[in-house]
Amino acid sequence: MSAARSSSEATDLTGLVVLVTGGGRGIGRALVTGLAARGAAVGLCARSAEQVEEVVDVVETAGGRCLGVPGDVTVAGDVARVVDTVSQTLGSIDVVVCNAGAIDPVETNPWRSDLDAWWRVLEVNLLGTQRVLQAVVPSMVERGGGRIIGLTSGMALRDVSDYSAYCVSKTALLRLSGVYAEAGREHGLTVFDVAPGVVRTAMTAGMPVMADRDEWTDPALVVDLVAAAASGTLDHLSGRYLRAGVDDPAELRAEVGARLAADPAARRLALRPYGDDDPLG
Repeated sequence: MSAARSSSEATDLTGLVVLVTGGGRGIGRALVTGLAARGAAVGLCARSAEQVEEVVDVVETAGGRCLGVPGDVTVAGDVARVVDTVSQTLGSIDVVVCNAGAIDPVETNPWRSDLDAWWRVLEVNLLGTQRVLQAVVPSMVERGGGRIIGLTSGMALRDVSDYSAYCVSKTALLRLSGVYAEAGREHGLTVFDVAPGVVRTAMTAGMPVMADRDEWTDPALVVDLVAAAASGTLDHLSGRYLRAGVDDPAELRAEVGARLAADPAARRLALRPYGDDDPLG
């Protein structure tokens, strides 16, 4: 069973160059194929060369334009090679979708976590994202703007004790998006956090906490929301958290989006004060 709302978006992304990290499988693969189907020239990276080749073949067979470059977002040389190759072959990157991610390999209390495995999640999710952004954003700033879309999770907003590294990394990414939105505003950068809901992937299907789940988010809804953000029609919501399957792109362009944009605290990471005299900060 999928989320109730059906996919009806067909945002035109013709002329845009998009880089998707972690694009070899799962949500990343759906994003690569879905954005290419909407006209974008899509570069993708993933650690598996076999997965990269397979996704490129799927896109090209469907008539899309796609370039795959194997690489690990935690390795500086790989990131530089991916960004340089995509930029030189497809053109300057207009949109970067930071999707590459990892999760705690074992459900356990935080004090029982294997520290090396715990830190690896932070390296992939947080450091990997920052490596990619530092490689892509300077060119965007030089050209007057660009769009950053990070794939986040509802776990960024909750204390889920069995997945401490994942929760910490995703919460940190919300703050990273916020500082990029703040720093990049005068340079034409817009930044979005997109939570995909619970999409059935190899990762989620293997999580014990998901064992009895029978309702999953349609990945097409994730593509719809990311495509809307990539197109520029949601730029008034830069710095905000968006949720696939709940947030309708058409509504975000209209009344709901206007209401959200008018509230400076809405859908942003912050502590809730206990009153007007609460000495936060």
